[in-house]
Amino acid sequence: MRISSEGAGPTERFERLRLLHARVVRDSVALMHRVTPGDLGRPTPCAGWTVADLLAHMTAQHRGFAAAALGDGADLAHWSVHPVTDTVEAVARYAEAAADVGAAFAALDAPDRPFLLPEFTVDRTFPADRAVGFHFIDYVVHGWDITRGLDLPYDPEPDILDAALPIALSVPDGDTRLAPDSPFRPGIPLPPGAATLDRILATLGRTPDRPTGGH
Repeated sequence: MRISSEGAGPTERFERLRLLHARVVRDSVALMHRVTPGDLGRPTPCAGWTVADLLAHMTAQHRGFAAAALGDGADLAHWSVHPVTDTVEAVARYAEAAADVGAAFAALDAPDRPFLLPEFTVDRTFPADRAVGFHFIDYVVHGWDITRGLDLPYDPEPDILDAALPIALSVPDGDTRLAPDSPFRPGIPLPPGAATLDRILATLGRTPDRPTGGH
C-alpha cells in the first residue's frame, strides 16, 4: 500500500513516517530469517563488518531506540552490542528487538516527544519525528547492506524510497563522515536521472559498485 503525506500536517506526517518505518523494520526481520550459519562471516558494505557484525549492530540499535522512545535512552546498556555466536538465537533476538522498537514507536504520543540518543550527543535531545527518521533511514540503508552481504536483491517500495530520500539528503556531509565510527561515508556524485535508491545510497556514501561504506 502506497502511503502519501501530501497536504498533511505534522501529526499526519509523523504517523505516515511511523507506518513506513514499521514496514522497513518488518521487512528487515523477514530478511534476517534468511541468514544461515554459513552467512555470518560474509562481508557487507559496512567497512570491516561481516553479516554477524551487522546483525549484532542492528539488534542493538533497535534496543537503544526503543529505550529512547520510552525515556531511557541515557542508559548505555540498552545500546550494548552482543556478538553473534548462534544464528537461530541471534535472529530470534533481532526479531524481539524489532518488535520492541515497533511497539515503542507506536506508543509515542506526539512528534515532538524528546529522545536522548547518546550515540549522537548527550548535550541535547531530538524530537520524536527526527529520531524515528534517523532509525528509518538507517534501516533502509542497512537493508541494502544485508542484502549485499547475502547476495540477495533489494527493492523497497517506491513510497519508502520517496520518504527516505529527503532524510538522506538532510544528513550533514563533510569530514565528520570520515571518522571511524561514522554511520555514513562522504557522498558520492551520481549522473542525472539516477534511480531513487541509488541516490539514497550515494548520498550516504554507498553505491552498488562501491563495496565498503560507513556503519
